Amino acid sequence: MYNFNTNDYLVRIPLFIIFFWFGFLKIIDLSPAQQLVMDTVYWMPFLDAATWTIIIGVWEVFIAIFFLFKRTTLIAMVLLILQMTGTFLPLVILPEVTFQNSNPFLPTLEGQYIIKNIIIITAALIIGGTQLKVRFLSKPFQKNGL
Repeated sequence: MYNFNTNDYLVRIPLFIIFFWFGFLKIIDLSPAQQLVMDTVYWMPFLDAATWTIIIGVWEVFIAIFFLFKRTTLIAMVLLILQMTGTFLPLVILPEVTFQNSNPFLPTLEGQYIIKNIIIITAALIIGGTQLKVRFLSKPFQKNGL
């Protein structure tokens, strides 16, 4: 029982809010980052950029929901890692948009928006690491009756 930590909900709930809110804004075409996303996914196959933006929004809503429940943390982590990989693409694909004069030490507002995701990744890794450690390390002890 000592492994039960309600404090991780202090991070899970903000992650839910961030991913649900920004995902929902992409779905209803009201995200302030809408154009940046569409300029980044233009090369994606099979669908147009607007459709990919909606898919990314739905993806983010799923990340939000999966972070709410401890049993779905691993799914949330996998989806988050894939999503964050795409989130950092504009730093490489569109340096003229994400950095002032393409200088990596002078991010634009869009660049700052992307770079701040490092804290989201860190928070998710802390939750995921704690949850996975509790899940996988506690099972052998349960079998031995400890």
